[in-house]
Amino acid sequence: MERITIAVVDDHPLLMEGIVALMQRKPGFSLASAGSQAGDICAIAVKHRPDAMVVDLNMPGDAFQAIADAARAVPEMKIVVFTASTSTDHAIQALEAGAKGYVLKGSTAEDLIEAIEATCRGEIYITPCFSAKVIGALQCKALEKKSAQATRLSVREDQIVKLLLCGKQNREIARALSLSEKTVKGYMTHLMHKLNARNRLEVVIAAQRLNAAALEAAGASPRTSKPAPP
Repeated sequence: MERITIAVVDDHPLLMEGIVALMQRKPGFSLASAGSQAGDICAIAVKHRPDAMVVDLNMPGDAFQAIADAARAVPEMKIVVFTASTSTDHAIQALEAGAKGYVLKGSTAEDLIEAIEATCRGEIYITPCFSAKVIGALQCKALEKKSAQATRLSVREDQIVKLLLCGKQNREIARALSLSEKTVKGYMTHLMHKLNARNRLEVVIAAQRLNAAALEAAGASPRTSKPAPP
């Protein structure tokens, strides 16, 4: 394998020093640049165009958005997340943003090197002891998207749900939509069956989840929170 150029972005000084030292003494590796905040990710990617970049998630700025921006700007660069976060949501969001590796900070130096080399070969690398959880979460997410696509509300059902969200009762919904109250009750019964809900509140909650899943399936996934400091 040809020499691999690496960039590192991490706001923990000791970890940064350790990773930099590892890259500098590893045969076949060379350090291109280093940064300490999310804003550095894309800037370094565009300026230095390293083969791979090791980034943390818990640092100043929006790391997930920065990963997405860097992946779009320099698609040939492989991004390896090196983090203490064991959240499958964070792992999935990082991978969806464009990261090719997700390595937990409890891993060895050899694991990090293996992740960099694997991603540079075009592979996806996830810390082995964590990969089963991530794969399981991805499968659940895929099933949720499939379910959301299969369970679609009609235009009238969507109108009724929106009025329910406003706290309207059946009589008010009927008046707003020029329907009979009996027809609205029929729609409510059908919605409860369709959404596997037992009452009006559960209809609203199920409809909100359905809408969120549909947005996610369309590529407008809800943002997750920033990892908490270790």
